[in-house]
Amino acid sequence: MATDINNSAELPPAICLMGPTASGKTDLAIRLSEVLPCELISVDSALVYKGMDIGTAKPTAEEQARAPHRLIDIKDPSEPYSAAMFREDALREMAEITARGKIPLLVGGTMLYFKILRDGIAELPSAAPEVRERILQEAAEKGWPELHRRLQEVDPVTAERLKPRDAQRIQRALEVYETTGKPLSVWHQEQEDQRLPYRLVNLAIAPQERSVLHERIKIRFEQMIQNKFEEEVRGLYGRDDLDPTLPAIRAVGYRQMWSYLEGEMDFDEMIERGIIATRQLAKRQLTWLRGWSDVDWLDSLSPSLLDDALKVLKTTRIY
Repeated sequence: MATDINNSAELPPAICLMGPTASGKTDLAIRLSEVLPCELISVDSALVYKGMDIGTAKPTAEEQARAPHRLIDIKDPSEPYSAAMFREDALREMAEITARGKIPLLVGGTMLYFKILRDGIAELPSAAPEVRERILQEAAEKGWPELHRRLQEVDPVTAERLKPRDAQRIQRALEVYETTGKPLSVWHQEQEDQRLPYRLVNLAIAPQERSVLHERIKIRFEQMIQNKFEEEVRGLYGRDDLDPTLPAIRAVGYRQMWSYLEGEMDFDEMIERGIIATRQLAKRQLTWLRGWSDVDWLDSLSPSLLDDALKVLKTTRIY
């Protein structure tokens, strides 16, 4: 079995601070950076875009003066930005921070980015029904031990860990090989080769009561409106190179305001839908986090939040 390099004490440390929208991640990250030798990297698919400040709750100029965030304002809204691009950018920034003797602190709510950063992006090929059916037919005629012998010829590493009658796994291994020409063991090794070369400590921040988070989301969206969010989106709307199909404009809040400007809904409905969409985003973020391994949860309303976080980090010997 491959060793999980994230658990190696010899690797440099990195902190992942995750949580749903409006949970207080930015504030805690800044406070941590003021007491620990950390530098911040944003993990947010909307904060990468220039000119999208209000609707993304982008750290203010004052906040960024206290603790500069990397990977903010690096793309124009007309430009694509993918999880793979984020991983490349984040690894570069992390290496630079580590080389200077500091600790990368990755903060944000785009859980897919965190996953791709941690696990890499080598995805196994999708199922091939026709190939699968042919393999199953052959197994019915010759038996699974015979197909196991064939697997030993094309992928001995996988065959060694499977029993001759392990039908489902033998079928999948042969299917991958016949579909791609590459043994399943090679696909797995490529996945392992992309594992993050850091010792991670994962912190998740959220209020304990869902109703509290919902209220915070409502208040924040209403504050965005007061802070001239409509004016910000009108500036984007007036550009000839932007439209609702772009990832930037599909961001929560922007999508609803854009529809309002298109005349597809009235102002009050836009606010209602924007709040609902943001709450749905928070629910998806929490679902991701509950499936995350090795996470230490922090109550965002705790009066000792900073001390709670520092206690976890000290226990894990991050500093």
